[in-house]
Amino acid sequence: MSAALTARARGASVLMIESANKDLRGGNSRHVRNIRYSHNAATDYVTGRYDADEYFKDLMRVTDGNTNEDLMRFMIDASDDCVDWMLSQGIKFQPPLSGTLGLARTNAFFLGGGKGMMNAYFKAAEKAGIDIVYEAEVEKIEMDGARFTAAMVRQGGELHRVEARTVVLASGGFEANIEWLKEGWGEIADNFLVRGSPMNTGKVLRSMLDNGAKPIGAPDQCHAVAIDGRAPKFDGGISTRIDCVIFSVVVNKNGERFYDEGEDIWPKRYAIWGRLVAKQPDQVAYAVIDSKSMGLFMPTVYEPFQSDTLSGLAEQLGVDAETMEKTIEDFNSAVIPGEFNATEPDGCHTEGVEPKKSNWARKIDTPPYYGYPVRMGITFTYLGLEVNRQAQVFMNDGKPAENIWAAGEIMAGNILGQGYAGGTGMAIGNVFGRIAGEEAARHARN
Repeated sequence: MSAALTARARGASVLMIESANKDLRGGNSRHVRNIRYSHNAATDYVTGRYDADEYFKDLMRVTDGNTNEDLMRFMIDASDDCVDWMLSQGIKFQPPLSGTLGLARTNAFFLGGGKGMMNAYFKAAEKAGIDIVYEAEVEKIEMDGARFTAAMVRQGGELHRVEARTVVLASGGFEANIEWLKEGWGEIADNFLVRGSPMNTGKVLRSMLDNGAKPIGAPDQCHAVAIDGRAPKFDGGISTRIDCVIFSVVVNKNGERFYDEGEDIWPKRYAIWGRLVAKQPDQVAYAVIDSKSMGLFMPTVYEPFQSDTLSGLAEQLGVDAETMEKTIEDFNSAVIPGEFNATEPDGCHTEGVEPKKSNWARKIDTPPYYGYPVRMGITFTYLGLEVNRQAQVFMNDGKPAENIWAAGEIMAGNILGQGYAGGTGMAIGNVFGRIAGEEAARHARN
């Protein structure tokens, strides 16, 4: 949308090809809630300053430096006008949110969520005279050397050849393609759930790689979070996320803990938990809390399992009860009392138990007890196309393609080699989308 609206504003004739129908249009963006962007002061939508240096440090920490540092800095600097530009397209934001997410200072939240944002975008596109075709899937990209010539598009059972002077690839990753996920993850990918659009099968990405485009990122790297194990296989969206992990003891099916639940505030660490769960037996884990923690996190779509005893809860969850009770007993004994603070790291920790818990450590001792089954929920994959600051797609010879640009998840791996910080994907899509649209329009005019 960022690319299409910008290209149209620069005088280009624009065709958007959307694989979904009108109800499901917009890819993963239908499910987003906010955008992380740099800003130097509080506004109507954020509570304070979040400058480019802090943004950069946050992303370097979550990616562990696995990034194109130049592109990361460029994206962060360019994100400072994202909200203003989105407002100009009719998108509305809500006042800062207080409470459990910890994002009121860093992220601006869309009024009406991702669906409201996408509806505003489509309304702006239609008003601008952008042609949009629905239920149309690009099956192949045709190229002459390093130059795009046409897209083969299937709609209504017929295959159409669509020519254009330039193309912007904004078709997402391949997270809905389980067979492709197995190339990086093996057979355990059968147990993964896909939070996002079932349309993101990676056909455009695969076609570009077959045509000699240069890949970026690893096939097993992705934005993956802990979601409710009862969520649907596809398109469960953000509402299936389980946000109580930092207040929990998380055990696998054997009743054993396996990672520090309180490492950092949830928006900075939630994206590691999908991978952690994926490494557990049967790719499942269980977040256990007691009544003290209810109400401290975002409400869940599915009701938790509940029992007045830990053994009763373990039985409902299908966890080895004896081991889980011993795990929680050892955890409780290791808790060092402190001043609990639900909204920021509080130093309430454990000593003498592995793994440790660094923050929000409180004894699980006040019934009723609650449990949530969690599985790996993939949002989007990081294997994609290498680009430069102009959003040009590189070929394997190290040179940019003549008339091909990319934006969004299909190139996010340039910045997100691993890990994630909430709202970053929207910034990447907005910044590189507008650049791609402007560059593609300029090239078409010339």
